[in-house]
Amino acid sequence: MVKNEIWNAVSNASVIAIGGHVNPDGDCIGSCLSMYNYIKKVYPDKKVTVYLENIPEVFKYMTGSDMVATDYVSNDPDLFISLDCSDKERLGQAEQIFDHTPSTINIDHHISNLCFALINHYVAESSATCEVLYELYEPELIDKDIAECLYTGIIHDTGVFKYSNTSCRTMEIAGRLMSKGIDHTSIIENTFYEKSYSANRFLGKCLLESRLLYDDRVILCVATREVFDSCGATKEDTDGIVSVLLQTKGVEVSVFVYERGENEYKASLRASKDADMSKVALVFGGGGHKKAAGCTLRGELDKELSKLLKEVGIALL
Repeated sequence: MVKNEIWNAVSNASVIAIGGHVNPDGDCIGSCLSMYNYIKKVYPDKKVTVYLENIPEVFKYMTGSDMVATDYVSNDPDLFISLDCSDKERLGQAEQIFDHTPSTINIDHHISNLCFALINHYVAESSATCEVLYELYEPELIDKDIAECLYTGIIHDTGVFKYSNTSCRTMEIAGRLMSKGIDHTSIIENTFYEKSYSANRFLGKCLLESRLLYDDRVILCVATREVFDSCGATKEDTDGIVSVLLQTKGVEVSVFVYERGENEYKASLRASKDADMSKVALVFGGGGHKKAAGCTLRGELDKELSKLLKEVGIALL
């Protein structure tokens, strides 16, 4: 069983690195910190380091968030555990550490996963990587701290149980995590619904700048640096906008693109019906799920955006 392979690898390792994808979201952060807390509970003598980009303030209630290494200085691990990454390039700066680690594990839930580690375990039917991890942990060893991390990841990748990836098993797991004494109401309110003033201004600006395409079946919004500056917004304020766009009546696909650097743009894609967004993202080196995917556009915006929208149109056929 893969489960046994994973825990045998953990048991045999002395120095362990854990990494998630660039621009970490709730599921990425929750899965990385749950694994950190679980290993430290079961194997307190092991040296464990989590490598992630800066964690948004709203997620810093999770135990272990203050231990994250954002400088990516290698601790020369003998085991690297990649979480919530469909390919190793998504690890960002941690990819170099991954490449120099003798034993590697890849745990994920993206259908586009490339099985890039020595041990691979991805479950495309699971709502979140945190749901996959719950099935790998021993239930009696999941304490409140671990449960907080897992619950956070699940609510963020299911849109608080609203998205179609929510299954009966997802709800059952969420209930069991709630029984660990977590403040589930605060987790949902503080990390999913509550927004800063700048975030709300940014959302309003994005809605004003949006436009409908393909006979009003697609909604598109492009946020340039000027849009960010006009609202005093940051990258953290982009969270959830693509999902809000999809709530527009009659829209089947939402596309949210924002400027991340010189000639570099992050594109988020969501679908409410049958259009496969993972195939669209894959064309641009990205990935994800059928109804939720993302990629990076590099080059002249108008040219790259035209290519992206062409692929979205093909997906609608």
